[in-house]
Parts: sequence; structure tokens; C-alpha cells
Amino acid sequence: MAGIEDSKVLGEDEIHAVVKAAMDSSPVIDLHTHLFPASHGELMLWGIDALLTYHYLVSEYFQVAPASVTHEDFFKMSKVEQATLVWDELFVKRLPVSEAQIGVVTTLTALGLEHMVKAKDLVSIRKWFAEQDPEEYVEKVLKLANVQYLVMTNIPFDPTEASKWDAGCKVPATFKAALRIDPLLKGDWGTICTCLKEKNFPETLEGCKDYLRAWAKRMNVIYLMASTPADFRYGAGDVAKEAGWPTATELIDKVMVPIAEELQLPLAMKLGAWRSMAPSLDCCGGGDGLVLSDLRPLVELCRRNPKVKFLATVLSRGNQHELCVVSQKFRNLHIYGCWWYCNNPSIIDETTRIRMEMLGTAFTAQHSDARVLDQLIYKWAHARRVMTPAIALQFQLLIQAGWTVTAGEVRRDVWRLLGGSFEEFMW
Repeated sequence: MAGIEDSKVLGEDEIHAVVKAAMDSSPVIDLHTHLFPASHGELMLWGIDALLTYHYLVSEYFQVAPASVTHEDFFKMSKVEQATLVWDELFVKRLPVSEAQIGVVTTLTALGLEHMVKAKDLVSIRKWFAEQDPEEYVEKVLKLANVQYLVMTNIPFDPTEASKWDAGCKVPATFKAALRIDPLLKGDWGTICTCLKEKNFPETLEGCKDYLRAWAKRMNVIYLMASTPADFRYGAGDVAKEAGWPTATELIDKVMVPIAEELQLPLAMKLGAWRSMAPSLDCCGGGDGLVLSDLRPLVELCRRNPKVKFLATVLSRGNQHELCVVSQKFRNLHIYGCWWYCNNPSIIDETTRIRMEMLGTAFTAQHSDARVLDQLIYKWAHARRVMTPAIALQFQLLIQAGWTVTAGEVRRDVWRLLGGSFEEFMW
């Protein structure tokens, strides 16, 4: 379908093929990940053992693991040992049919390892990854996933990550930075003060602003971001976590909003995580659950701060329709992606349909949320496949209604859904 001229008027029966071709060929802007470049050393997670010990699969492993294997025993093992157990239980003893399990197969096959996959030869797969150069492998994965650039999650409050930036680690142009400021929205003044003291900033609201200015400049960030606590409050009902501490509302109004306006940085909010719901899985990052979010704080933020741009995504399927309604009402809000537990084909399909019906192309259809580099391959391959019929249907309905649709217009608007709308909103 690539040979079709942009000016060609499409019939209803031609739409699906043109949408599929556009989805497959258009690069994406992955506007939220937890990835790092090779320059950040051990923070860059990649390879088969990282894939198999990602928290999705560890949680799935414990659903079927022998009762004799305790969480404590498992997390004392090396990553290689953990990965071997996961592989044996989920890929050898039973068919790997969950989305995360199929994702590993998709990834390995795309990398050209299908013969090793068919043989269930974990030893050879592991050997192949050990032979890869990290920097070259990054480029290989970005090319396979067709990612134009991705946005990291950068936490200055984390000493290990901060040390990488202090050491002057280089970041390629394909990796953009986002400054994560969760302690502000949590009202966690204790953590903030510890970091201010470490970097010789005054332990005041002004010192906190200077701290954020310094990190935003050092990282060259494109937005601020935070995952809100399950009990997030803004305005009425918000109380300080400890006596003498500022509230989250005060930190937002007196620190975050002024910095966002001054530096012209949007705030990306991720709502609905229930941290440490299952503490026994916290070692792998798998202990978090979800809650149905109260979106009134998001509404209040958008209403009170019309000069600040907000990006938002929600973790609960039950919030998706409400979030679309909120997005309709505030021009300073852009919604994006099917986050975490919503990053499953059935929910991606439903959510894409709801959003197109309510918002047209004024949203970003997906982000990977990848923590392991290799995940980019399957998350974008699967998302493209699932979103294609949902997007094609709306174009077909438009033709049925009597509108003329050209191939060029389809390609343009597919690009919008894969990142173009994000850039239009941001800049």
C-alpha cells in the first residue's frame, strides 16, 4: 500500500489496508518509558534474563510456582536462577499464552532467534544476548520497534540515578528526559529535604524550586512527571503528612506550578497506582496494584492552572471514559497511552475506540511504559496490530457518512495518533 499516492481517494474497502500500512511504517514517539541508554550502565535493563524477571512474569510465575518456593527464597537467587525458574514454569511446562509471555516470544522471534525459541533453548538465547554490544543493541531495538525517540523517567531523588548525571553520562538524541517529582505530589517533605541537603540547597520551598531548576537544566527535560499516590488530594481535604510539613497542594502551587510556568514544562500525571499492595513482590517492582482514581484533583489542577499543560493517563479501565470527558473540557490536557495493567490487547482496543469516538485524533494512542529495552519490540508490534482495526473503523464510518478520505489524510492522522498529536500539544 506504500505505492498509493497521497491524493488517492479511498473506498471503504481500502481503508483497513492503508491504515495497516501506515501503522506498520510510521515511527512512534514513545512518550513514557523507564528506559536508560547504555551510558547509564546497570540502569539499562536488557536481555533475556531481564525480560524473564520483569515483574509481570515474576507475578505470573508465583501463580503456578511450587509452594516450596517462597518469595524470600526466590529473591535471594541470582537473576539467572530466577529467569531459569520463570522460563521452566511459564514457557516449558505450559504454553506461554499471557500477553507478557507472548511478548517474550514476539521479541525473540523479531530478533531472529526463532530457531532457539522453537527449541526452547534458553542457554543458546542467553549466549546470543551475551555477545551483543549494548550501544549497538540499543540502535537495533529502536529500529525494530520503529521508535523515533523515547522519553525516559528520570528521578533526581534517587541517588544511583543522580550519580550517573553527576558523572556526566552522555544521552543520545533518541532518549529524552522527563523529571519525575513524585515526592511533591505525595507531600513527602522529608525525602525532599534529604535531597536538598545532599546537594547543598536550602531546605525551603525556594530551595526546592532551585533544585528542580538545576535538574531540569542538567537533564534537558521535556516535561515534569509524577505517579500520584492512591489517596491523592489537591485542594480541599489535603493535609500535611507530618506536623510542620507543607501539604502536597502547597508544594504543587508554590513549587511545581511556578517552575512549570517559568520553564514552560508540562506535567505528566499517572493516576491510579496502589503502591505496595502485595509487599512480598516489591523486590521486583511487582507489588503494586490499582485503584479507581478520583479524577477531581486532575480537573482542579487543569482549572486552576490554565497556563500549565497537563498530560494524563489512568491505570484503571474504569476511569478511561471519564478521562475522555475531562479531556474534552480542558484544552490544557492531553491524554495518552494504555498504562501498565491497561496495556493488554482487549483494553487497548476498547480504549482506542472510546477515545477516537470522543476525541478524534486529539490524543496519543499508546506508550510502552517499558522498563526493559527489549520490551519496545513486542509492545509496539502488539499495539500496532490491535489499534489498526479500531482506527480503521472510524475512517470507514466517516466514508459511510459521506466524507472524502484520501490516503495522505489517513497517513497524516495515523502519525498523529502515534506521536504527532503529542508534539502538536507540547510545542
